[in-house]
Amino acid sequence: MAAFRATHKEIPLEQLTGSIVALVTPMHDDGSVDYPALRRLIDWHIDEGTDCLGVVGTTGESPTVDVEEHCEIIRVSVEQARGRVPVMAGCGANSTKEAIELAKYARGVGADCQLQVVPYYNKPTQEGQYQHFKAIAEAVGDLPTVLYNVPGRTVADMAHDTVLRLAQLPGIIGIKEATGNIERAQWLIRELPKSFAVYSGDDPTAVALMLCGGQGNISVTANVAPRKMHELCVAAIAGDVRRAMQIQFELMPLHRNLFVEPNPIPVKWAMARLGLCGGALRLPLTELAEGGRPVVEAALRASGLLKD
Repeated sequence: MAAFRATHKEIPLEQLTGSIVALVTPMHDDGSVDYPALRRLIDWHIDEGTDCLGVVGTTGESPTVDVEEHCEIIRVSVEQARGRVPVMAGCGANSTKEAIELAKYARGVGADCQLQVVPYYNKPTQEGQYQHFKAIAEAVGDLPTVLYNVPGRTVADMAHDTVLRLAQLPGIIGIKEATGNIERAQWLIRELPKSFAVYSGDDPTAVALMLCGGQGNISVTANVAPRKMHELCVAAIAGDVRRAMQIQFELMPLHRNLFVEPNPIPVKWAMARLGLCGGALRLPLTELAEGGRPVVEAALRASGLLKD
């Protein structure tokens, strides 16, 4: 996992606000990573106003890319972004050692921060979660860590008190809160240090979280509607309820129907339909079933992304 050493620059928290796309990983029909398409997507997102690139997360098919590909996707993304927007590198693993190695690589190639998910499948206790993230922060503390709680994927749920403990550690700067529970998010925003960012990881409820004081949305919907998601985040963070909800109502069909099958199956089909990249996925993910295609297409039309 050798890497060239880039000059790491600390990104102020105010630059890690807004629409953070949970970027798909484009693939060729044979399943290999389509790096030219990835570069084109990054340029398009920057042109469309995306505030930060979140790469190699769940939407980027992190469970099925191998370690070398995982690292190369991060490297290419940083290289293509060229400092125009921050890059949040997905470095999560259910092995603490592997998560640290991925984070060291991301730091080495110049990523701006890392996203670290609650370890999945092995179901760590709250103390195990605390020690996992503490070990990462101590090993790679100069690459800011955003925690990621998504119990629907990991089974293990990070408790409120565990987040509060972790927020005291140097290098841990925020959390992607993907439960969709707004009361839970409000308690986090109320009790966490003001310097600690709370991001939504749930498109349908992201506007509510931001209106409550959250700093942005790590978004699947932004893959197909980056301009609108950027504008929604700007309005919600500024407290402009009328404008934020106007855009939210436009995007609601996407928020719902990009999840008619497990993510990223529907969003990859939608991106292929819009001509943004190919729709290929890696097993065990399969192409969107025929019954879901009219539903996703209707959502694209209802949100103004496809015209008759």
